[in-house]
Amino acid sequence: MALQRALVLALLGGAAAVAALAVTPDGTVTPAAPATPSTAAAARESPGTAVVLEINGAIGPATSRYVVRGLETARAQGSRLVVLEMDTPGGLDSAMRDIIRAILASPVPVASYVTPSGARAASAGTYILYASHIAAMAPATNLGAATPVSIGGESEPAPPVPAPPVKPGDQGGGAPGASAPGSPPGSAMERKVVNDAVAYIRGLAELRGRNADWAEQAVRGAASLTASAALEQKVIDVVARDLPDLLARIDGREVRVADRMVKLATRDLTPLQIKPDWRTELLAVITNPTIAYGLMLIGIWGLLLEGYNPGAVLPGVVGSICLLVALFAFQILSVNYAGLALVALGTAMIIAEFFFPAYGSLGAGGVIAFIVGSLILFDTDVTGMHVARSLIGAIATVGALVIVAIIYVANTARRSPVVTGIQGMIGGAAEVVEDFTGKGRVRYGGELWNARSAAVLRAGEMARIVKVEGLTLWVEPQR
Repeated sequence: MALQRALVLALLGGAAAVAALAVTPDGTVTPAAPATPSTAAAARESPGTAVVLEINGAIGPATSRYVVRGLETARAQGSRLVVLEMDTPGGLDSAMRDIIRAILASPVPVASYVTPSGARAASAGTYILYASHIAAMAPATNLGAATPVSIGGESEPAPPVPAPPVKPGDQGGGAPGASAPGSPPGSAMERKVVNDAVAYIRGLAELRGRNADWAEQAVRGAASLTASAALEQKVIDVVARDLPDLLARIDGREVRVADRMVKLATRDLTPLQIKPDWRTELLAVITNPTIAYGLMLIGIWGLLLEGYNPGAVLPGVVGSICLLVALFAFQILSVNYAGLALVALGTAMIIAEFFFPAYGSLGAGGVIAFIVGSLILFDTDVTGMHVARSLIGAIATVGALVIVAIIYVANTARRSPVVTGIQGMIGGAAEVVEDFTGKGRVRYGGELWNARSAAVLRAGEMARIVKVEGLTLWVEPQR
């Protein structure tokens, strides 16, 4: 049986070898071409995936980390497209530029899609939309208002400067859905910032073949557009109802990825939603300005309580951890260090009121410094990147109440009679131990004292202390 099986295998192997050979017209035997999959089998293969990322809310360090890692995941998985769904009021310039750098370097095409209806891609979202290979919006959405703002707000604007002339047939301002351009900021520093932003967004517009003139209006004059007007002015590429509609509408389009043209085949792609991991979620929590602000206060007061009660341990441990995390968040966020210094100074002045009662002057100054510092601590003009004013007001109110309580207690204590030491003994009652006139002994506070009196005192009577000299009490009959 073993011999028969071997013969059968040999015959099968020989047949396969013969089948793998081909005879040319001149009689030469050559290896045949390898077999290829049929077109029907190739058609049955999966068309691929479209990674879907979501930007919902203010753009900060956590958002940029999430998008950058999502693009890396899409490249590693061989995805055909990345869809960046956006609904954002804007955010930090540094985080926005990190996202744009990742999009420009991505080997996978990126389609930024403002969705759902009612969403917006304002400020930083407009820049990201311009940087993407495909720019899309859902109906009833808007974009624009991309003027950069700085910490502390804007100064008084300069006199209006005429807008750049619009050439005939140009798709610039004045079209339906566009807001009127405004004047540029007045200070030299603000002009530098705005001009830099203009050059940046115009460069993105020229790279993607979009309307560069309107992009400049969005930066200089905070112009905004609806979805239909943006499509008409060639600011975006397509208006789509939902994600499947978007994939169908951009199917067959050609986009430039790096230095090559890529034809999109997106109609049958399978959407793959990627959610932020726990690290990104944690970063989003601690870089929330309100949370970072609260951690700083907990850290300061925790260390103070540990200083007042050495050995308590818990306040010191909690305070140290919270303060370190807050400082890490401040390193990432756009922090006005003058505001941080004012908060620290205000806290120190409030604490000093405990030790050096100055009838509220230190405390009042501390509360004022604390409020001003808290208001300018973060970039108050970037939506979502500031401390809630209700929180600042609540903490300032508590601080003011503490100062009022300190002043009240100090004044009450100043008016109260002295109850300790020699001054506290004056006016006190002492019991006469033995009959005496001139010198004798009395009992005060459970102790026997030498006493002197000009009046006659009887044993068991109560005498009032009028003076203390060393260890001798001067007393008189208590009436």
